[in-house]
Amino acid sequence: PALAAQGAHPARTTPEALADELGALLRDAVARRMAADVPLGAFLSGGYDSTTVVALMQAQSTRPVRTFTIGFHEQGYDEARHARAVAQHLGTEHTELYVTPAEALAVIPRLPAIYDEPFADSSQIPTFLVSQLARRHVTVALSGDGGDELFCGYNRYVIGQRTWEKLRWLPLPARRAVAAVLRNLPGQALDALQRRALPARLRLPNLVDRLPKLAETLAHRDGAAFYRALVSHWKQPDRLVLGAREPATLLDDSAGLPALPGLRERMMLLDMLTYLPDDILTKVDRASMAVSLEARVPLLDHRLVEFAWRVPTEYKYRHGHGKWLLRQ
Repeated sequence: PALAAQGAHPARTTPEALADELGALLRDAVARRMAADVPLGAFLSGGYDSTTVVALMQAQSTRPVRTFTIGFHEQGYDEARHARAVAQHLGTEHTELYVTPAEALAVIPRLPAIYDEPFADSSQIPTFLVSQLARRHVTVALSGDGGDELFCGYNRYVIGQRTWEKLRWLPLPARRAVAAVLRNLPGQALDALQRRALPARLRLPNLVDRLPKLAETLAHRDGAAFYRALVSHWKQPDRLVLGAREPATLLDDSAGLPALPGLRERMMLLDMLTYLPDDILTKVDRASMAVSLEARVPLLDHRLVEFAWRVPTEYKYRHGHGKWLLRQ
């Protein structure tokens, strides 16, 4: 919360000066996490965060950095080609594993021992597999986790904010009527239609999954409820355990949080305080520890977190793009 208060009234400076400061902080944060007397590598997805970490590792290494990627034969889920292009550009010693359905299914019986509690992040299986792959070659691996929450990377910060700004001017009864229509739209048929009729750049990705989610979010009274619906995969968690009641969390009662300029900043803060530690970092820590791999997260260096909350949002989301400053 103290960091958020800083973010609400940041010191103004130029984009160039901010980019220079961020570059220096990133370089030092990565260098500190490279200190090891055991073999060292990095997870590489090909996205901005892991690419930034690996680039700064390679810039400070006298030998090719070991990088590791999981790929999928299903084209819509495969990031390996992006990671491969980054690895070739940077000159890393790259290893990739294309996962078969059988290999993914084989992990499922191990999940209770790995996570030790009910845990349902959809990427927990590939996270375990990439950790297992890395451990065959290294003992420590750096990851790019944290960049989305700090530098406005998730689609919900862009699309969610934009959607709510438009929706909140509609009367609630009208929004609920639109939601009812969306719930009954044939998602598969619409997705097939847009694939036939629209060029790839104009298609809505994951349309089948997004229609029900959009319908669910339309009927909420305020931005806080809208955000909760946006990030909730299970809408009535009390039904998971009969007779139980969901405990109060920051998602239910965030009154103690500092005032922030808008919904986008509020989403980023709540994600940093809830989703990041309780999901993302839990997933990576337990998956890596299950194979005796130490995962380090340079983007969550406390100096970078403090810097990110001092940066005005206009330099994180700019010209229609999230992570603008990190891209610079």
